[in-house]
Amino acid sequence: MSGQYLNSEQNERIRRWERVNRSYFIFAFFTLIVILIFSSQLGLSSGESWGPLGLLIAAIVTPIIILQLRLACPACGHKIGWQAKLMAPDQCKACGTFLRAKNASS
Repeated sequence: MSGQYLNSEQNERIRRWERVNRSYFIFAFFTLIVILIFSSQLGLSSGESWGPLGLLIAAIVTPIIILQLRLACPACGHKIGWQAKLMAPDQCKACGTFLRAKNASS
């Protein structure tokens, strides 16, 4: 495994993914809370049927899954996927590259 770092362009790609992922997660979290609290008042669920509510929840959660599966190491192209949570991991398991620029200020 190498101890390489990303160049500034690769680092910016990873940071952009982190910002989008974090922003969508916060949006989805609050949206799901509101929908679940007010689902019966909005007519999305009843005691017998959760059909429309289930579809709405799936539509909100699906982009989270897609965002996770799209993340790849900029150095080797290996899909990081579920190794990342809201932020990219410190290092790629496949090639050992540190997923930040050597002179990154953040």
